[in-house]
Amino acid sequence: MDRLEILDCTLRDGGLTNDFFFDDLFVKDLYLANVEAGVGYMEMGYRASKDVFDVDRYGKWKFCDEEDIRRIVGDDPSQIRLSVMADVGRTDFQRDILPKKDSVLDMIRIATYSHTIDEAVEAVEHCHGLGYETTVNIMAVSNDTEETILHVLERLAGSSVDVVYLVDSFGSIYPYQIAALARQYADVLCPAGKQVGIHAHNNQQLAFANTIEGMRNGASLLDVTVNGLGRGAGNCPTELLVGYLMGQGIPCREEPFMHFIQEHMPALKKDGVVWGYDIPYLLTGQRNQHPSKAIEFIKECRTQYTDLLKELAV
Repeated sequence: MDRLEILDCTLRDGGLTNDFFFDDLFVKDLYLANVEAGVGYMEMGYRASKDVFDVDRYGKWKFCDEEDIRRIVGDDPSQIRLSVMADVGRTDFQRDILPKKDSVLDMIRIATYSHTIDEAVEAVEHCHGLGYETTVNIMAVSNDTEETILHVLERLAGSSVDVVYLVDSFGSIYPYQIAALARQYADVLCPAGKQVGIHAHNNQQLAFANTIEGMRNGASLLDVTVNGLGRGAGNCPTELLVGYLMGQGIPCREEPFMHFIQEHMPALKKDGVVWGYDIPYLLTGQRNQHPSKAIEFIKECRTQYTDLLKELAV
């Protein structure tokens, strides 16, 4: 990977809205839409440990067993590169990650917090040794000090990782801050031959703007989800970014996603799956807090937003 690429993480981030219970038709049609649109990477979901998560509580895309992926993409999905996400502390990297020669996956994305960066680097080296491309997605970076961010970036610059992600976990970062952070990431990582990615959340309706700002300042791997599907306020919508990139002369197609949306998103909403901008997510985003309180507030069908303001201040 040496140029601007889109990475679709609809199944993984979107899976947080319905516990990963997507049927095979949904997944197959999403895969085909990504291929037809010219997307570079598709994330199939999590590679979570079955010792940590109950297989009866979650759908199969929480675990992404090799046979489930192959049933969707076949044995040689050469038109698009496939990835899964593996969280530090929630994946057994020694047991759950097959050698690349035995898998249709191309990339392992490792999610970590700054305080578990040593474990993340260990996972990177293991996955790299198995033959995979790797990313490290540093979560909740908005809670980290400048000194901590620099330490983490320098640690990763000395590793085998291919891409390091700037992640706006709480949808709290503004475009001017994304620009400064992306430049910082690029300044440390690019001289070491690494690339920068951007993963934005839409609590303040800024995921699209922040993705563009990250791209303008050095990010070359851009995360999206179709229709913004994702936990809470969701993510940067695929169709928004693809439309923008088409206008910039970058080869990609919007029509496959329009077809996918009309075929699948109304049914998903009819089944009770909820995502997208809402006042509770705005409030947690403005206060740089995890959306868990907003999610609970909405599940309880509450509308006393001033009460939520007081709860977030505690």
